[in-house]
Amino acid sequence: MDFLERLFGWAPDGGDGTLELMLLVTAAMALVLGVAFRGRVLRWVFGGK
Repeated sequence: MDFLERLFGWAPDGGDGTLELMLLVTAAMALVLGVAFRGRVLRWVFGGK
């Protein structure tokens, strides 16, 4: 999991992959929460439809 290091040539986490892991976990959590609360979010965004 060192795609940032390969892409930019820079290791913000010292090369151990922690940042990439946290990005992956955050994206997975956002996806799960989006699916779990999709009805509530759609009602909030579109005003009660």
